Amino acid sequence: MAQTIEADWVSRFADEVIAEAERRAPGKPVVCASGLSPSGPIHLGNLREVMTPHLVADEIRRRGHAVRHLISWDDYDRFRKVPAGVAGVDESWAEHIGRPLTSVPAPAGSPHPNWAEHFKAAMTEALAELGVEYDGISQTEQYTTGAYRDQVLHAMKHRADIDAILAQYRTKKAPPKKSQKPVDEAELEAAEGSGAAAEDDGAVSAAGYFPYKPYCGGCGKDTTNVTAYDDETTDLTYTCAGCGFSETVRLTDFHRGKLVWKVDWPMRWAYEGVIFEPSGVDHSSPGSSFQVGQQMVGIFDGERPIGPMYAFVGISGMAKMSSSRGGVPTPADALKIMEAPLLRWLYARRRPNQSFKIAFDQEIQRLYDEWDKLEAKVADGTALPADVAAHSRAARTATAELPRTPRPLSYRTLASVVDVTAGAEDQTLRILSELDPAHPITSLDEVRPRLDRAESWISTYVPADQRTLVRDEPDKELLGSLDEQDQESLRLLADGLDTHWSLEGLTTLVYGVPKFQAGLPADAKPTPELKVAQRTFFALLYRLLVSRDTGPRLPTLLLAVGADRVRRLLGR
Repeated sequence: MAQTIEADWVSRFADEVIAEAERRAPGKPVVCASGLSPSGPIHLGNLREVMTPHLVADEIRRRGHAVRHLISWDDYDRFRKVPAGVAGVDESWAEHIGRPLTSVPAPAGSPHPNWAEHFKAAMTEALAELGVEYDGISQTEQYTTGAYRDQVLHAMKHRADIDAILAQYRTKKAPPKKSQKPVDEAELEAAEGSGAAAEDDGAVSAAGYFPYKPYCGGCGKDTTNVTAYDDETTDLTYTCAGCGFSETVRLTDFHRGKLVWKVDWPMRWAYEGVIFEPSGVDHSSPGSSFQVGQQMVGIFDGERPIGPMYAFVGISGMAKMSSSRGGVPTPADALKIMEAPLLRWLYARRRPNQSFKIAFDQEIQRLYDEWDKLEAKVADGTALPADVAAHSRAARTATAELPRTPRPLSYRTLASVVDVTAGAEDQTLRILSELDPAHPITSLDEVRPRLDRAESWISTYVPADQRTLVRDEPDKELLGSLDEQDQESLRLLADGLDTHWSLEGLTTLVYGVPKFQAGLPADAKPTPELKVAQRTFFALLYRLLVSRDTGPRLPTLLLAVGADRVRRLLGR
């Protein structure tokens, strides 16, 4: 396994992080961190913020080191806007803009006490299914209980130093915002769901610069301006531009506010002793939170973490998603159509700075084929070391094996079967039991959960006009128009059904009929002429069976339809 461990990006980061942790804090748990803002649906781009440190932390744990993976829930961030397409939410939620996410009502009908908890819950459930172990930290709890009291007072005392760092970047022109591709090729920027989205650095007023922003005691919003602060007494005066409320509080005892983001983030690096935390590519620009944080963290006597930039996650098939979902696919959406190891593998096999796509369209079948081929190579010892490592990180964590399908039949085969049967379990079991008569499937539990994922994909993401509907009656007009050669091809197929009734046998039969008609042996290599004849034959079968020129793989379709019905539809 040593050769494998040296071969992938996760191991290389683990080496670096362990060495850095031993330099900074020998004998203490290694701290890896992620940050998520439950400001709306937490999407698959945000998941890279979690999976990158999870995979590194898990490798460190595999090596026997104590490690903590922190997920900071940025639930004390301001509610910035009402996200589109969220069920149970209308324009009335706009009145809560500027309040902490934990002070905003949850969508109508939600069992959760507030907005933040509603969106945290779905992500928490998905992370459990993905095998991600972490320590969750609520920033609402941290701030409102006074956990950061000393850090807030320290930041206010050193506000001139903070202002000087920020001033280096205020005159720099921000880079043009990355244009979004059409939703079907959407790039999901992880920063959209984190505190980094605001890129807030506080405001300079007549009273000076202050890195702390109170939430108003009148309206509860952050539309406040600090007008005075006394370092000795910690008395702070603020007024609210929204409702006009004003008060003077003692910051030593006042916990209804937070540091601005560009100060808050590096403060946490120092407070938690973070050694490893990635960030999105948006943080590579001058003046971004991560770049500023590298200088800011010294004010809190800390060091910046090892922080690789990670690329965007693309989505294919988004156009087919319901607009009621807001057009943003979440980990929960992905886990309905693919098993957890496959989703983990997509993040594990690519370096953080490599972009990749998650398929919600037909491409998911190819991804599953790739995964199955990798599993076979790992099993027979022919996989490359880096591929073995990525597979291991996908299939299991340091502490547990992820659930897997006992008989992992081809995803595209399962999808074809549930497509044709419309999910009828008795028909599905009949067809699957006939795929390999020597080793028949005797219970659908043998092919779950993969079968359920394929069924969910068919019912959710395959448009109705692409679903397979088997004809009820023969197409007499088409049958009557066939020439002698076409009639013979149908007879040869019908006559061979009983003796070839398995997936492998029917594959041989459907490819063999055009060979026989051309006077070629069954093992003849494909020629351009033979390929044309096979395609023509296949198109004829599809038209007679499903009234289209294409459809599911013919051997699977024939098994699904059944021999007697096939013969009847072929006019035999």
